[in-house]
Amino acid sequence: MVDVSEHELVPDHSVLAEEELEDVLQEYNIDRTDLPKIKRADPALPDEADVGDVIEIVRDSRTTDQAVVYRLVVE
Repeated sequence: MVDVSEHELVPDHSVLAEEELEDVLQEYNIDRTDLPKIKRADPALPDEADVGDVIEIVRDSRTTDQAVVYRLVVE
């Protein structure tokens, strides 16, 4: 079977550490549940991602070198 997460067009997905998450939530003045959602079944998610984790997605960007977005893992 092909590992979709290894494809060159899929951006880097990583589980955000709790310490880093607190900084992000404070910076944007939001709660964890205010973040956009991503399903646990999404093939791009790392294997260690669990429901309730926050995923950091780093994409290439034309206007900035990289764009970082965050998603809350849901069932």
